[in-house]
Amino acid sequence: MHSHEQAQPVVDELTGRIYVALRDDDLDAEPVIALACLLEEAGMSTPATRELLERVTAHLTAADVTRLGRGLLRDANFEPTFSHDPSLWAALEQALNVVERDVRSAGITGPLRLVIPDWDGSGHAWVEFRGGCQGNGIWPAEGSNAQGALVSVADATQAVVMEMLWEVWPVCSSHDRGLRAELEHEIAVWRCTGDGTHTVARVGELLPKRR
Repeated sequence: MHSHEQAQPVVDELTGRIYVALRDDDLDAEPVIALACLLEEAGMSTPATRELLERVTAHLTAADVTRLGRGLLRDANFEPTFSHDPSLWAALEQALNVVERDVRSAGITGPLRLVIPDWDGSGHAWVEFRGGCQGNGIWPAEGSNAQGALVSVADATQAVVMEMLWEVWPVCSSHDRGLRAELEHEIAVWRCTGDGTHTVARVGELLPKRR
């Protein structure tokens, strides 16, 4: 019998294999059944694990394997890493390119990039500005939605820019208040709390700083 702690490294390996195979449309039953057995042994019985163990493997269709594989990933609370899906990193980098337009429009200079620091073993991405990181890291899964990625990267960029410059950024020109990146109707925007809260601009479209 496997304890949860003993099983976790194997669960991580199997869920990663299943995720990549689903992504590449190349999933077969072997890792799915192996994961179902492992989860059951670890006391994590779910409808997906029970169906897999009760059915004859030869009778599982490709659609069954895909459906149950996805179900097991949900059951195991799987979160892909950047190594599982490099497109997640690419999406966050693209988001940073958009956010950087707002940084530069404020006349702020200095290197800005996405990094995974040696001191962080969690697998988060961080926004680095002028050699420093601040705030919270960004989970790889944030890269799965373009507008959500913009909000996460904008928030991380705001934290590190303000820490390194010791000043508020970005600022509403009408109310002289700091802005906050949020989703508005599924679009990433900068919002101000002045006069009952209002949207200043989409992320990446702030007007240049007045001279």
